[in-house]
Amino acid sequence: MNDMTPDRDDRIANLKGMGCARKRVEDARFTQGKGNYVDDIKLAGMLHGDFVRSPYAHARVKSINAEAALALPGVIAVLTAKDLEPLNLHWMPTLAGDKQMVLADGKVLFQGQEVAFVVAEDRYIAADAVELVEVEYEALPVLTDPFAALESDVVLREDLAGQDSGAHGPRRHHNHIFLWEEGDKDATEQVLDSAEVVAEEMVYYHRTHPCPLEPCGSVASMDKVNGKLTLWGTFQAPHVVRTVASLLSGIEEHNIRVVSPDIGGGFGNKVGVYPGYICSIVASIVTGRPVKWVEDRMENLMATAFARDYWMQGKIAATKDGKITGLWCHVTADHGAFDACADPTKFPAGFFHICTGSYDIPVAYVGVDGVYTNKAPGGVAYRCSFRVTEAAYFIERMIEVLAIELGMDAADLRAKNFIRADQFPYTSALGWEYDSGDYHTAWTKALEAVDYAGLRREQADRVAAFNRGETRKLMGIGLTHFTEIVGAGPVKNCDILGMGMFDSCEIRIHPTGSAIARLGTISQGQGHATTFAQILATEIGIPADSITIEEGDTDTAPYGLGTYGSRSTPVAGAATAMAGRKIRAKAQMIAAYLLEVHDNDVEFDIDRFVVKGVPERFKTMKEIAYAAYNQAIPGIEPGLEAVSYYDPPNMTYPFGAYICVMEVDVDTGEHEIRQFYALDDCGTRINPMVIEGQVHGGLTEALAIAMGQEIAYDDMGNCKTGTLMDFFLPTAWETPHYTTDHTETPSPHHPIGAKGVGESPNVGGVPAFSNAVHDAFRAFGLRQAHMPHDHWRIWKIANQLGLHG
Repeated sequence: MNDMTPDRDDRIANLKGMGCARKRVEDARFTQGKGNYVDDIKLAGMLHGDFVRSPYAHARVKSINAEAALALPGVIAVLTAKDLEPLNLHWMPTLAGDKQMVLADGKVLFQGQEVAFVVAEDRYIAADAVELVEVEYEALPVLTDPFAALESDVVLREDLAGQDSGAHGPRRHHNHIFLWEEGDKDATEQVLDSAEVVAEEMVYYHRTHPCPLEPCGSVASMDKVNGKLTLWGTFQAPHVVRTVASLLSGIEEHNIRVVSPDIGGGFGNKVGVYPGYICSIVASIVTGRPVKWVEDRMENLMATAFARDYWMQGKIAATKDGKITGLWCHVTADHGAFDACADPTKFPAGFFHICTGSYDIPVAYVGVDGVYTNKAPGGVAYRCSFRVTEAAYFIERMIEVLAIELGMDAADLRAKNFIRADQFPYTSALGWEYDSGDYHTAWTKALEAVDYAGLRREQADRVAAFNRGETRKLMGIGLTHFTEIVGAGPVKNCDILGMGMFDSCEIRIHPTGSAIARLGTISQGQGHATTFAQILATEIGIPADSITIEEGDTDTAPYGLGTYGSRSTPVAGAATAMAGRKIRAKAQMIAAYLLEVHDNDVEFDIDRFVVKGVPERFKTMKEIAYAAYNQAIPGIEPGLEAVSYYDPPNMTYPFGAYICVMEVDVDTGEHEIRQFYALDDCGTRINPMVIEGQVHGGLTEALAIAMGQEIAYDDMGNCKTGTLMDFFLPTAWETPHYTTDHTETPSPHHPIGAKGVGESPNVGGVPAFSNAVHDAFRAFGLRQAHMPHDHWRIWKIANQLGLHG
C-alpha cells in the first residue's frame, strides 16, 4: 500500500493547474533585463540594412542614383527593384491574395514606402548612406479618401490595369478591390421598408496602429556551404513565414529555419511579411554574411500594417417597443496601397459579419467594399479577431442610436434583444453558430455592480445642475455588451495562403517525471509558458513548475499557424489538452500493468492513477514516467510522448459586459474616467491573474484608441501622426482604475471549455469609452460623433451643440 500523504488538496495546490493564479514564469527573466529580442542578436560579420523611403504618397520613380552612397566607406550594397527583379522578388504575395512591392517598382503609392535597401557594416553607416541615395520623383495626384478614390480617374495600381476581377471577385473600378457580401439583402431591405422604426447612421472607426513596444525586425543568415537559411524575426506566425520564404526564395522549406525569439508585443502588427524581411534575406544571400534590419518608431507607424479605417453605414429596424427586426450595413474599407489585410482567405473582411453582436436579430445583410488609397497597407487585427472590433463598435453604436430614436434606455433596449441562454447553440442571421452564452445574467450582474439606476439618477441631476449654470461638467455612462468570435479556426472556414488554421502541440515526458511541450504558437506577452503548463498540469498530473513550454523555432516546434486573434487558447490550448490526454491514455496502460490490474480498473486522480475502490493502491505520474523508459511492458512502446494537431469544429464566442462612467468638461474637452467595470466571460478560466492582466492591458489600448490614438493623413498623403509626440500612448497618468469581474460559460465543444480572452477588452472597451462620451451629450442632442474623442474633438462637440454660450 502507498503512503496517502500529501492529501488531495495539497496535491491539487502542488500542481498549479487550471484555475490557479500562478505567477508568470516568464517575468523573472524580463524584469531582470534578460529577454532576448531580435535587436539583441549579434552574429559574427553581421551587416545592417536600412531603407530609403519615399517622402511622397504617390509619385513615379524617375531614377535612383546610389553612387554617392556606395562611395561611403562601410557601405556594401544598395538594392533596388531592378536588382530584385531577376530573382522575381521585387513583388511579393500578401496574406490577402494581392501582391505588394518589396521595393518601389516604377512608382510609390504611400509615404514611407520602401524605395531602396542600403547594406552597410553598421546601422549608423547605413543611415548615413540612406541620405546619400538620390531619388528623382515625379509627383502624381494623391487619393486619401476612399470615397473619392472610387470616383477618381487616377489609377493607383497600374499593375492591375485592365483586370476586372481580383482574389475576391469582380472589381467595379480601377481603385476597387472587392465587394464581399453576407446575409439576405433583399429580405433585410424588405424589413427596413416596412419597419415601424428605422435608425440610420454612418459610424466611422478611424485608422489606428498597434504600435507594439518593439518595432519589426529580422536577422537573416544564409550559410552557403550547407545551403541553409536561418531567419530570426518578430514573427507572430513563424511557420507561415518559413513557408512564404520558401515560396519566394526557391529554397526548400527543410533548409529554412525561422526563429521568433522574445517578441515585445505583436497585436497583429507582426503577422504579415514585410519588405525588410525579404531584403535582409536577399542581402544575406548576395553578401554571404548575416544581415540585420530593425525599423525605428517612425517607420513602424508610417509603413507597417495599420488597423481599422472602416466607414460603416448602418440601418437598424425595430418595433416601436424596441424589438429589433433587421440590420443592414455597408462598409467602405480603406485598405491603403495594397490589400495586405491578415484575414482568412474566405473572409476578405475578416469576421465582420459578427456585427449582429449579442442580439437576436432575425434578418441581416452586410456588404464590404475594399478600396485602394495612397496610405500604408495593412488592415491587421489589432488586438482583435479579424475585424471583430469594427463589428462590435458598429453594433454597439447602432444600439445607442436606436435607443435615441425610440426614446428608450439603452440598457433596457439591449436586454430586450439579447439572445437568450436557452437559444444556444444559436445561428445568427449572418451564419455564425454561437457556441454558448448567458447574456442576461452577465448584464444584470454588471448593472447591479455599478448601481446603474443610481448612476442614471445622478446623471439627470447633473444635467439639471448644468442647465442651472451650477457646473460645467457632464457625466456619461458608456454601456457595451459584446460578443466576440475567436479561435480561428476550423480548416473548413479558415486558411491563410491555403494553409488551414489548425494548431499543434508535441509533449515529451522525461524519465524523471518532468516534461517539455512544444507548440506552433508564439507568445508576445500573453504568458504561454505559464498557462499552457497549467493546462498540461491538470491533464497529465505533472506540476506546472516541472513543465517547460517552447515555441517559435520551426526546427523544433510542430507546424502551427501562430498567435493572433485570440486563437492560442481556443486552438493551441485545445491541442495541448488533447496531446495531454494521449499521454494520459498511455500512462493509464502503464499504471495498470504496474498495479497488475486491467486498464479499466484504474482511474486518474489529480497526479496519479488509482485502483478503483482501493485509493491506497496507486502509481504517481512520476513513477509511471520512469517505468515508461526502464521496463519492457508487453504491447506498449517505450517512452512517453504525444503530438496533437487540433482542427476546431467551431469558433469560440467569449462575451462581456462593460460599463464606463466618465466626467466631461465642456469648456476644455478634458475627460476623467470615474469608474470602469469590465465583466468578461471567457469560458473556463485557466489563470485568473493572467486574465486580469490581459483585461487591464486590452482596456488601456482601448482607451488609447477611443480617446486619442489615430493615424491621420493630410490631403497630400503626409502622415501627421508618425511619432509618439503625436500618436497617443497612455501612461500611468492617463490610465484609470479598472474593476474586473466574470461569469463562466464554458464552450461545449472545446476540450477544456476555454474561449480565449486576450482580445476581448479591446473589442468591448472601445465602444464603452466612446458610448460614455456620446451619452454625456445625449441630453443635448448628440447622436453620433466620430472617434477619436480627444480633448479638441470633445470641445468641438460641446461647441457645435451650443454649450459654450
